[in-house]
Amino acid sequence: MSGPRPGEDRWLTPGVRGIGLASLLSDLGHEIPTALLPSFLTSVLGAPAVVLGLIEGIADALSGIAKFAGGPIADDPARRRSIAVGGYAASAVMSSLIGLAGAAWQVGVLRAGAWSARGIRSPARNALLADAVDPRAYGRAYGFERAMDNLGAVGGPLLALGLVAVVGLREAILLSVIPGLLAAAAIVYTVRHLERPRERRSAPIRIVVRPLLRGGLGRLLVGVAIFEAANMAATLLILRATELLSPGLGAAAATSTAILLYVGFNIAATAASIPAGRVADARGPRLAFGGGIVLFALAYAIFAVAGPSVALLAGGFIAAGIASGATETAEHAAVAALAPTESRGSAFGLLAGIQSMGDLCASAVVGLLWTLVSPTLAFAVAAGAMVVAVGAVALGRTRGEAAAG
Repeated sequence: MSGPRPGEDRWLTPGVRGIGLASLLSDLGHEIPTALLPSFLTSVLGAPAVVLGLIEGIADALSGIAKFAGGPIADDPARRRSIAVGGYAASAVMSSLIGLAGAAWQVGVLRAGAWSARGIRSPARNALLADAVDPRAYGRAYGFERAMDNLGAVGGPLLALGLVAVVGLREAILLSVIPGLLAAAAIVYTVRHLERPRERRSAPIRIVVRPLLRGGLGRLLVGVAIFEAANMAATLLILRATELLSPGLGAAAATSTAILLYVGFNIAATAASIPAGRVADARGPRLAFGGGIVLFALAYAIFAVAGPSVALLAGGFIAAGIASGATETAEHAAVAALAPTESRGSAFGLLAGIQSMGDLCASAVVGLLWTLVSPTLAFAVAAGAMVVAVGAVALGRTRGEAAAG
């Protein structure tokens, strides 16, 4: 790789462009079966709604486990290339084969396999991105990747609707293999533009955790863990908006409006990612991360007190979208900067594991409080937890600066 020369502000390298394109195409591909899965299971295969929940729950759990396990594999620069290419290709093929399924259990197996492949490739992709750019531009590089990923999340469901109208539901799912395989090709393009590793490591694959919890990275991960434990699934925001708007608009119109608000969330996340990366490069990823957490606290406070106001709910979705783009970018840039080079894959795997467990915890706690008490309390507790996370991030930064001084 021909990296940037001193004083040269060159961060959009061929490797960064390739990984960004892979994220865009991959999200376009996997959002097609994701958007169509509820209709496919219930209308075509006749499965009850509980089957959808079971399939998605198992797939998400396996994805989280695969992300953590994929970290140590990605520590080897040679292995991370093979895992990234294979993971993108495997997830594309298995997701598209859902279109041929004749029973719900077949959908479950394919979905679990696709999500496992998607999970195991994530640390490898993030480590490859660190290989593709100068450390001074980590924020912009990860911001670009996140922006492209979020853009795919916007376009994927729209592409799914268009394909269903033209070729039908099963065929639309099958055609999702095309952008998925193009994503794998983009990773091959990336690998060809990276400097070849000097040698392949012969040491056995080892799970590295304790060494990563020391120093600045460990302090950062404490703040990340608290933040992720309050970072609920965006579907709960959609549900909150739907429930608030239904009495005035009716169920169908409220659902459509909530989905449009969620599209706004993804657009905001896309728009915020690169600016957040620039802040991370200029002022440090902790500042971008902390700013994103503050916006999440504001968004959850809005959802706690909002009435049936589309404008107020739109403000909450936009604030949460900007926060999502900022925090995801900052997390990845910080890990790339703070992790030891030889354990960078493990560090990204550990980050992904914390994110998965935190998301599960946050969504479960919020859902429980929502059901047993009220959605107002659920969102208020989440907003309070975000305030605690800001304090943890700020405290970790202060200690790190004191140690460096």
